Amino acid sequence: MSYDETFMRRAIEISAQALETPGTEPFGAVVVRDGQIVGEGINRSRMTHDPTSHGETEAIRDACRRLGTVDLTGCDLYTSCEPCALCVAAMEIARISRLYYAADMAQAGAILGPLPEEVRFPIDVDALTQACAHPVDDRRMPSAQTLDAEAADILDRWATQAVTRHRGEVMPGQP
Repeated sequence: MSYDETFMRRAIEISAQALETPGTEPFGAVVVRDGQIVGEGINRSRMTHDPTSHGETEAIRDACRRLGTVDLTGCDLYTSCEPCALCVAAMEIARISRLYYAADMAQAGAILGPLPEEVRFPIDVDALTQACAHPVDDRRMPSAQTLDAEAADILDRWATQAVTRHRGEVMPGQP
């Protein structure tokens, strides 16, 4: 599918809801499959006390719920602003096929950057992008790996059960 201005206009329309809805910010997005909107979202980070509640992630969550899947292959995402690294990662995980955005990071930064923290929680997009390009141990955030064997054991047991369920085999303790 190719670009359709109707969907970009809807993403911008959603972003405009922030003008009248406390706790939201002007970042709107839609997920489109086969010419139909299957997910919509607006940034609700302050409203929900969820720093991952960006317009793009909300639209992806909505689309996944509506479609009953986590695989959005074949879907396009239209967003009112160039997505941050968090949202790009979510798009990659969900397998969004194409992205279209309106305002870019430079435009958003010039307008929103000077706002005080009481008005908008600041995000250093450049630092976020840089940090996301490295494994967790290379980030600015101190980290340490512990109890990996125990966690890996749970992963292994879950994977074994998942394969067994997929094959329709009866698990120990099941009727």
